[in-house]
Amino acid sequence: MTTRREFLGVISGPVFVRPAERRNVLFIVADDLNNDLGCYGHPVARSPQLDSLGRRGVVFERAYCQFPLCQPSRVSFLSGRYPETTRVWSLDTPTRQHLGDTVLLPEYFRTHGYFTAHAGKVFHTGEHAEDPRSWDEEHREFGKSPPPEEVLERGTAQGPSGHTFEWAMLRSKDEETPDGFVARKAVELMEKAVRAGKPFFVAAGFRRPHAPYAAPKKYFDLYSLDRIPLPETSAVHLERLLPAALNLDPPPVPLSPDDVRRFRLAYWACISFMDAQVGVLLEGLTRLKLWDNTVVVFVSDNGYHLGDHGGLWHKNTLFEESARVPLIIWAPQTAGRGRRARGLVELVDLYPTLAELCHLPRPEGVEGASLAPILERPERMFKKAAFTVASRGSKREADPQPVEYLGRSVRTARWRYTEWDEGRRGVELYDHQTDPGELQNVAADPRHAQVQEELRGLLRGGWRAARPA
Repeated sequence: MTTRREFLGVISGPVFVRPAERRNVLFIVADDLNNDLGCYGHPVARSPQLDSLGRRGVVFERAYCQFPLCQPSRVSFLSGRYPETTRVWSLDTPTRQHLGDTVLLPEYFRTHGYFTAHAGKVFHTGEHAEDPRSWDEEHREFGKSPPPEEVLERGTAQGPSGHTFEWAMLRSKDEETPDGFVARKAVELMEKAVRAGKPFFVAAGFRRPHAPYAAPKKYFDLYSLDRIPLPETSAVHLERLLPAALNLDPPPVPLSPDDVRRFRLAYWACISFMDAQVGVLLEGLTRLKLWDNTVVVFVSDNGYHLGDHGGLWHKNTLFEESARVPLIIWAPQTAGRGRRARGLVELVDLYPTLAELCHLPRPEGVEGASLAPILERPERMFKKAAFTVASRGSKREADPQPVEYLGRSVRTARWRYTEWDEGRRGVELYDHQTDPGELQNVAADPRHAQVQEELRGLLRGGWRAARPA
């Protein structure tokens, strides 16, 4: 593992890149956003700004996080390393507890002469998680829970244990919210770098649609409760799940259909609100004439459940809804712009991708693979598999601590195979060709014994065996 000191010793001075090749980076991170976006074909959620970015850049249809929980996921993609290497498996594990002096993604750009700054939640919240040495400037916003005086209407229900289950309709103007602040501050940071004549790595970290589902009223007004669909599932599916597969205990009484609709509506309202803040960033790029020399990444740290699988909410599961994330990349002068990539990719791939797109040396020690070839040819297949892990403790909690064992999942083009505690607490096998909702665990079906054995070998072989050629 290359440390910062070793890295600086290797380069022994600045790496000079011609000014025309010093591309900027705008790195946008949403919190707990699943693939409920128009550019991913969702029939209800409204996301015109991200849809526009998707038409301009490349939409990755099958991108996966490496850990479906905020801190572990962010440490993974900001270090370019898998959770087995970072050993960050909970919200409270410090970012550098096991990584030590490793050069993380924004610091890498800083060491190459970039102005690096962030607004909002990029690393996870809290001093243990933040990484000041990565940034020239930090602007941490003022939290995810709205002030009571800004709430016009709110709702709550007895949801799964340990899960924030509340929505709030706000009287606030966009710019008065934490995410509104983040978008506008990020534009100011880009403008500051332009005035100084420096390339920049600016990150904007949005809180929404993370719970509580709070957004200004006008975004709730985009949706009608009677047109909100219910999940296509039933309580029977929840009863069939392995005990280890459940992230939280379900509520003692199932949520009413109206409650499910209200919470889904509020989540989608938060998506539309966050999408509008992305629009502020995109407008800033246009005003500052930066599109031709700026790489734009939009990504979420993990997916999210909205009552599927018989009543799952939240994250930290090894189902598709929790592991799959939206990923959109705009890179100037790439041939694949405006197209869709259908191959398997992972968030751990972002670090080497950005280094290559900005004509910087490949960082040593990263375990991901650069997505630059896909940006040229989106139709090409990439990795054989994508890997995701999740944590479990002695009882079901949103963030199990202490972590007693892990679940490990491998996703291929057709299959998802999962082992809990190396198989001691059960295995799952889902055939996406016939069961895209992952509702029928066919691990015990002898007809799939050979496939299961192959997937077990792939899971045990890990990311090194699944890298693209």
